[in-house]
Formats: sequence, C-alpha cells, structure tokens
Amino acid sequence: MSDVPIKISRRGAVLEVVLDRPKANAIDSRTSRMLGEVFLAFRDDPAFRVALITGAGDQFFSAGRETAADGSDLHVPPDDGVGGFGGLQELAGLNKPVVAAVNGIAIGGGMEMVLACDIVLVAEHARFALPEIKLGGMPEAAAVRLPRRMPHAVAMEMMLTGRWMDAREAMRWGIVNEIVAPKDLMTRAREVSSIVAESAPLAVEAIKEAVRETEALALQDGLSRVSKRRLPAVARLYASDDIKEGRRAAAQKRKPDWRGR
Repeated sequence: MSDVPIKISRRGAVLEVVLDRPKANAIDSRTSRMLGEVFLAFRDDPAFRVALITGAGDQFFSAGRETAADGSDLHVPPDDGVGGFGGLQELAGLNKPVVAAVNGIAIGGGMEMVLACDIVLVAEHARFALPEIKLGGMPEAAAVRLPRRMPHAVAMEMMLTGRWMDAREAMRWGIVNEIVAPKDLMTRAREVSSIVAESAPLAVEAIKEAVRETEALALQDGLSRVSKRRLPAVARLYASDDIKEGRRAAAQKRKPDWRGR
C-alpha cells in the first residue's frame, strides 16, 4: 500500500487529486483528514479555481470508508477531519467547483464522494452501489444527498436494497454528466475542468453559493435572497470590476480579462 494515499498536482488553475490506496482506493480516517486539508487549502487559495478528483488505476474510483471487519470502530463518530468524510461532505463555504472523473467502481463512501462533486464524468465501465444496508448500516451522506439528485423512489430503492447501478442508468437519473471511453476519461475531465477554470471566477463562486445556500429554502425565499443580493458571493459579483469587464469584452468582441475582483 502506498505511504502517500493521495497525490496532488497542479494544471494551471486546476488542482488534481488522485486517490491512491491499492487495491480499491478505500478511505481511512487518515486519508479523510488529508483530503480535508487538501480541499480546505484549495478553497482558500485564489490560485486554484477548480478541483478534479479521480482514483488511481482503472478498476476503483473508491471503495468508500475503510472500517474494521467487526465494525468495532463504528460505535463513535469517526475522526474524518475538516470537511467530514473525504474532505468534501461538510466543507463550509466551498464556492469552487469540484469535477469527478470516475474511473471505475464507486461504492459506499466512494459514491458519496461522487455525489459531493459538481460535475461527474465516468468511464464506460463505472458502477455505483450503496451496500451499507447489507452490512447493517446506512449510507449517511447519501441518505441526505441522493434523494435530492434523483427521483425519491429510485434513491430509496438503491439505499434499501444495495443494488448496483451502471454508468448508463446513473446518467439517466441525472447523477452523471457524461460517459467516456476509459482511455479518454482524464483528457475529457481535464478539458471540462479547464473550461470551468477559464470562466469568470466571481460568477462561478456566486453560482456555487446560490445553489448551496438556497437548496433548503422555499422557492420565493431563495429567489429573493439571490435577486436582492443577500448572499456575500452574489453581492461581491455584482459590485465587481469583472462583471463590467464581461460586458465590455462582449461589446468589443474580445476575450474577457478576468481579475477576480
């Protein structure tokens, strides 16, 4: 097993994160804490605009949380670190997009990591499952996220039966954006990440904040908070030089020069 369970690299404004814990890229508490620190630094570093996460190899994106065989370590909440499991589930104020390149099986907590991402590209052979019910447990994050991402009945069936879902079905229910040949997955994921990274950064942050902060609100309340600019990132966008630059660039038929201010 690798001594370094995650590998990080930079491609322009994109932070690439690779889960690398053979054989199945399972996430133990140490790895979760490391991921939390990585995504916290990503959130706070203005040099990065997008994160791209994938798994090492071509079989597993992640087999999810690594636990003791007898479940003896589940009696108390695990020490997952900042951001909760995998660093993404509960990371406050993350106004930057995360792209998932699902290179194989995403099971249990691995699927929950995928659900925490904003754009999901998968290899043709990718599969998903939430088998916790078969082990006498529950998929904690998925119980909150999954019914918001697909029809309630389908989400409940998946959690209550633990059945597998292939890439095409996942795309049909809207939890996958695109299915890609395995050899093309990282190329396409990097292409999509670069497109987002080149977008107006303050607008990206405002969209992320608006979606997150209004998700649990009634429609009219959510619309009011955005239109009246009661959200910090939204207010910052409309007071920025960037939004003026976008209009100038369109009128002058040139590429905008985003400054993030």
